[in-house]
Amino acid sequence: MITVLAVALSGAIGGGVGTAQAEDGRSSHARQLLFYNHSYGVLDRETADAIEHSDYLRAFANFQIRTTTGADGQTWTGRYLMGRETYLELLGVGDIAGQDGTLGSAGLGLSTERAGDIATVAGRLKDEGVADPVEFLQTRDFGDGIPVPWFDALLTTPEYDAFGAWAMEYRPEYFADPRGNTEPARFPGDVGRERYLSDDYRTHLMRDVTSVRLAVTEGDLADTVPLLGAGGFDVTSIPGGVVAEGGTTSIRFDTVTREDAGLQRIDLSLNRSVTHRHVERIGHSRLVVGPGDHAVWTFGGSGTK
Repeated sequence: MITVLAVALSGAIGGGVGTAQAEDGRSSHARQLLFYNHSYGVLDRETADAIEHSDYLRAFANFQIRTTTGADGQTWTGRYLMGRETYLELLGVGDIAGQDGTLGSAGLGLSTERAGDIATVAGRLKDEGVADPVEFLQTRDFGDGIPVPWFDALLTTPEYDAFGAWAMEYRPEYFADPRGNTEPARFPGDVGRERYLSDDYRTHLMRDVTSVRLAVTEGDLADTVPLLGAGGFDVTSIPGGVVAEGGTTSIRFDTVTREDAGLQRIDLSLNRSVTHRHVERIGHSRLVVGPGDHAVWTFGGSGTK
């Protein structure tokens, strides 16, 4: 879903936030409407290629390599690790054209579980100081040249340094298309993450993303905080950034310069406990699995040495 930001830039109907800041404590909104769906990161070419050709990752997770055509015919190639409700999207430099394909670019998708909740999020954004959120429809072309409505999306602004977050709500047309390989609804209005993803995770070790750490610029963080608040996350200031808690995945943002921006760390839950610690070096990243029912994947910096 990396083209969310590019589509917003070309088709924005509004946007822009001020100097929104995180406030300590719980969200002012009683019900959480948005949940961690997935995050993406653009990695150096060596690491992206190593991920693509890793035999270990194919055994570890429901692993896919896919080139996707989204709105306006834009294409991107991602390496995907799919869990029960959450997933990762990893790209290399140049796997998508323009700003989104530069080293250190990253993004975060936060999705609804019930149809219609994204409209409530849009209303809440006004309470968070976003007068005109960017709204647009993302589509997917399965190869026949006919775009299928995929999800509705909201951003606080179409402009960003290296990171952007968006709210998303899957469309009924996508669930109705058998090529999406989605699951039946569990309740009326079910547009949730578990329905969107297959149960193939059960035959692998990786289960879900439990936390993500991202290095972002101050400007990108200021534009992200209102969306987190509108979604019902508990957003807490920490030295040098913020932490957002909600659902089963926590999200940490550290403020840095553009040169140091990017995906830093992913924590994963496992389907079963393992007795030994396994270290898998994949390009300039390091995946540590176990002992226990968790794994930690670090990208760049001292965490891979």
